[in-house]
Amino acid sequence: MGMSARELAAATPATRDRYVDLLRVASLGVVVLGHWLMAAVTGDGQVGNLLAVVPELQVVTWVFQVMPVFFFVGGFSHALAHRSRPRYAEFLRARLQRLLRPTMVFVGVWGAAALVLQLAGADGGLAGVALRLVTQPLWFIGIYLAMVAFTPPLLRAHERWGWGAFGALAGGAVLVDVLRFAADVPFVEFLNFAFVWLAVHQLGFLRADGMIRRPALLAGAGLVGATALVALGPYPLSMVGMPGEKVSNMAPPTLALLCHGLWLVGAVELLKGPGARFVARAGVWRTVVAANGIAMTAFLWHLTAMLGVYGAMLGLGAGLPVPASGAWWAQVPPRFAVAALLTALLVAAFRRFEAPVPAAPATDEGGPLAALGITLALFGVLGLSLTGFAGLLEGHAATLIAVPVTAPAAVGLALVGWLLVERAGRLRSR
Repeated sequence: MGMSARELAAATPATRDRYVDLLRVASLGVVVLGHWLMAAVTGDGQVGNLLAVVPELQVVTWVFQVMPVFFFVGGFSHALAHRSRPRYAEFLRARLQRLLRPTMVFVGVWGAAALVLQLAGADGGLAGVALRLVTQPLWFIGIYLAMVAFTPPLLRAHERWGWGAFGALAGGAVLVDVLRFAADVPFVEFLNFAFVWLAVHQLGFLRADGMIRRPALLAGAGLVGATALVALGPYPLSMVGMPGEKVSNMAPPTLALLCHGLWLVGAVELLKGPGARFVARAGVWRTVVAANGIAMTAFLWHLTAMLGVYGAMLGLGAGLPVPASGAWWAQVPPRFAVAALLTALLVAAFRRFEAPVPAAPATDEGGPLAALGITLALFGVLGLSLTGFAGLLEGHAATLIAVPVTAPAAVGLALVGWLLVERAGRLRSR
């Protein structure tokens, strides 16, 4: 508390795996840059996807779709955190403070802005698009909440069966895709939100115990598997969601995305030696420490910043070239620079909500309450990622798996869930 990045960097114990911290920052940074690049805004304020405009670029998602790396790193960190805080409620509160607090502030600020815009009748054009889009990255928060919630039982499974626990989750992903594509079983595909992402998360447990000994084999198997599935099966080339596509590798996740995750995890493990030497440099490590302290805040607000750049350009009458044209590519560096500046200003305004808060030890009495809280928060955040804030007063709804959910209901679920987790983490035995 109150320590600067330089002081925190200097106080880092020699036993800390700094390469993991580097991967966490780098993966989120790539996601932010990817979102900025893919936003193809036209002169009438419509937002398209650069990968749809230039389909040939979809192949680069095999390198730059790095969410599996972040979830892999999450598994590593959650294994260490749970072993140091074995009580469920205490573990959840400690892991979720720096996740849910900045998220709920983001939801509150944008919710208030949505109400003002709608009451003023100014929720059309790019503003309306922004109200729909800014919550989309919250799907990542929802999946991460599920990973935290399932860490205790899945870590026990890992400690008992090792690679077998990963294999069971991967086998579940295979079965789901067989039932989905071969038997056309309705709704079964949504189970892969759990099987695929928890399997990637499980790889982090294996790394924490030094059990990924052949990363080249892992990377090769993943790359061959993903290539074969895309070439021979019903899976698209892009490893990110594309507008209007019949099958997405991301929503819901597919076996092809799991293979992509294996390839990326193997690749970053192969780079562990040079990566560890790089992050051991004092200046690099200070930068990583500073970035980790604001990473979630920057992630939450980065789309707000980019849409703000486009909004300012439209408001000032600046011409927006045709996406993917030469003039459009020439504007990329200055657009990124201004978006980075706006993101920095937003981080400066909201970073205090990401600051860690010391938690006193809790008892197991809060376990059921914490489980209920994280479940409500998970569904609330996922629901909001689908509904957005457009049509907030009308109760605009979207379908979460098979259940309709409105934006006000999603906000309420997330807020109540967060408060329950906070309450559970403070319970004491009598």
